[in-house]
Amino acid sequence: MTIRIATRKSPLALWQAHHVADALVASDPSVAIELITMDTFADLRLDVPIAELGGKGAFSKEVQNVLLAGAADIAVHSAKDLQALTPDALTIAAVPVRGEPRDAMVGTALADLRDGAVVATGSNRRRVQLAHLRPDLVFVGLRGNIGTRLSKLDGFDALVMAQAAIERLELELDTVDPLDVEQMIPQVGQGALAVECRADNIGLIERLAAIDHAPSRRTLEAERGFLLELGGDCDLPAGAHASIDRGGALSLTAMLSSDDERRIERVTVATAEREPAEALGRLAARKLMERLA
Repeated sequence: MTIRIATRKSPLALWQAHHVADALVASDPSVAIELITMDTFADLRLDVPIAELGGKGAFSKEVQNVLLAGAADIAVHSAKDLQALTPDALTIAAVPVRGEPRDAMVGTALADLRDGAVVATGSNRRRVQLAHLRPDLVFVGLRGNIGTRLSKLDGFDALVMAQAAIERLELELDTVDPLDVEQMIPQVGQGALAVECRADNIGLIERLAAIDHAPSRRTLEAERGFLLELGGDCDLPAGAHASIDRGGALSLTAMLSSDDERRIERVTVATAEREPAEALGRLAARKLMERLA
């Protein structure tokens, strides 16, 4: 059996596709893999902020269209790039073991940044949280794949990116300062992969179950529930991080900024092992919206 994997062409996206391919072959050595690679419009228009390209889904919708058209069997996404509502004809059939969810400061550690330091980030979530930690910082926008962003580091004091990207690409950088969740709540789904296929392909869904990691799926479902309650493709700076303790209880810490970005509210909620994960994320979102009302 050959499984065609739709993926973007960026080095990180290709790493993710190969990672899923290796897991599928390990679960069934008879499986053959074919990559269907593409550049999305968001990949090509680096001069346009992500929010203007549609925000959530800017990198994933075109890949999903390849899947919907039948030109590929599965699609591999960074879960953080997915819109909260999965198209009716598709399903997230597998969430492999999650990687590092935290953000990282690259170039200079957060504690070592000079007064008025210039920090590059294309994320409103990162910018707002850093501005509350360090009101003196100056922020500039930055887009592009990991290599493109790092090539511009000399023009700033530091930049912020996902720690998972640094680890997956095995980048050797002079200064990498992982930011604790208490300092910077990550983006929904950061560090997680989502493997989609068509919802009517029952045989493939059963095959993909072999690479699904239940704890990673549960934390992702909680975080995506948070985003869904906010409105699916919320443009406000928002983040959520879910974790599971040794007893199986699920907790989620989330943040949301006011429209004018002058206020940030945080909340932590928890639920028992068998309670629906999505409901926990929705509860966190409602609490934050009530506080900011």
